[in-house]
Amino acid sequence: MDQAIELHKATPGSQWWRSGVIYQIYPRSFADFDGDGIGDLRGIERRLETLSSLGIDAVWLSPFFKSPQKDAGYDVADYTEVDPLFGTLDDFDALLAKAHSFGIKVMIDLVPNHTSDQHAWFQRALAAAPGTSEREFYHFKDGLGENGELPPNNWVSMFGGSAWTRLVEENGTPGQWYLHLFDSSQPDLNWSNAQVQQEFEKILTFWLDRGVDGFRVDQPHAMAKALGLPDHPYVEEAGAGFIEGRETPPMWFQDEVHPIFRRWREILNSYEGVRAMCGETYVYPLSLMAKWVRPDEFNQTFNFRFLDAGWDPKKLFDAINESFEAFDGVGAPATWVLNNHDVIRHASRFGGHYGRATASDGVGPSDTQPDNELGLAIAKGATLFMLALPGASYLYQGEELGLPEHTTLENAYRQDPTFFRTSGTRVGRDGARVPLPWEPEGASNGFSDSGKSWLPQPESYKALARSLQEADENSTLSFYKNALNLRKQFALGEGSFAWLPGHTGPGSLGYENLGIRVIYNFGKDPIDLGSAKVLISSQPLIGGQLEINQCAWIKP
Repeated sequence: MDQAIELHKATPGSQWWRSGVIYQIYPRSFADFDGDGIGDLRGIERRLETLSSLGIDAVWLSPFFKSPQKDAGYDVADYTEVDPLFGTLDDFDALLAKAHSFGIKVMIDLVPNHTSDQHAWFQRALAAAPGTSEREFYHFKDGLGENGELPPNNWVSMFGGSAWTRLVEENGTPGQWYLHLFDSSQPDLNWSNAQVQQEFEKILTFWLDRGVDGFRVDQPHAMAKALGLPDHPYVEEAGAGFIEGRETPPMWFQDEVHPIFRRWREILNSYEGVRAMCGETYVYPLSLMAKWVRPDEFNQTFNFRFLDAGWDPKKLFDAINESFEAFDGVGAPATWVLNNHDVIRHASRFGGHYGRATASDGVGPSDTQPDNELGLAIAKGATLFMLALPGASYLYQGEELGLPEHTTLENAYRQDPTFFRTSGTRVGRDGARVPLPWEPEGASNGFSDSGKSWLPQPESYKALARSLQEADENSTLSFYKNALNLRKQFALGEGSFAWLPGHTGPGSLGYENLGIRVIYNFGKDPIDLGSAKVLISSQPLIGGQLEINQCAWIKP
């Protein structure tokens, strides 16, 4: 085989956020301690040892703050209080201490683009008159039309419908409109207001003082809006989103956000230890996304180009090349992710055709159902291919069990606001948020001792319970453990990257990292690995042959 050409140099001894494996915990679905059917902080604490044995480096906790739960906690009513559904601040402190005792870092979610409409800031704004400082915390505008009956602009919500809701005053007359890029219960904050910026700096220090290791920041690219809130120039084509290569819509990617993040980075850097921020920056092209991870802004950002590649060899090849060029250009790590709480689980997604991962809205009973056996085979190969890439990797709870999406969830159980705002035409993301199975007993398979569960599990989850997989050396869980152990043993997160000649598509993709070669077979013909030592493979190999949808790490 010809000499591989290095595209990314190794970063030995790099900080945890550059090379670690970070595990997303969706608190309401991880483990329920108090028996109410909703996961909580004490449930997480009780199960942390299982994550230590898995071999991850950090956890990211989705929101557990005080909230009316209209959007599963992404509608925050108080950023410094734990919602009683999840426990107390004392419970959080205990969880943090337990995680640190296992050497696990803890990142928490920060939701700065919007609050709940129940937040004290918004309630004060509602009680105040137009033009007051209280209303300047948000985007309140007079409507258009003869009597203000039309929204202030043509923006639409990410969850469907208009991005504007009109107030009704106490006397019953219509009032101003307020902006919400998501649900109407999630009004957008006005980040051009210095008071808003000061309040969030206090929130950052509150949690850093408690000892958190960092933040995952929700929708940071939406925080700043263009002056005057002009119309979206091509809303008919893009809806709430954008089209890569076209002009920047007025609600996305505004340059005014960058000084805010620089100030946040200064705050994080002022604390002992290594604190980090990851941005959920859905920004294309990656050369633009790289602006969010310059040395004085975010430490890392999610690589949605990789997540959106759909496990197509050409798209993956291009995404990886673009990633190293963009992120190495600003000294930032690439991050790699295949799952999160907003997308169809990859064990099902790869068993069907559901478009871009980040544009999906789940799979319902009336949709074409995935081939979960095929999906899991591809998913295991995809995971193995991803975990050897240098940089940070993110895992989503339950993927280590090979959990499929719940694709037959009845409408009566749905809670995603997308489902309701579109009258059910988009089923939403509930299918990826179903509680985890821990033991194959009880109505909720060990998720809750009471058997209660805020969303029902599909029948297939019983056979995938963690306790069963712990005892099976051939299980998906054992596969993940082996892969994570080898990743750490060979320091692949800190490693280098070079494409292997002859494995750059369309039949296969292969690369080398610190002498370990990683090959995924996309073609119909088997690939002979010769006399190479196979360290791990996504499926058992027969006669040293790598079959279609299989991946292997080998040492020549």
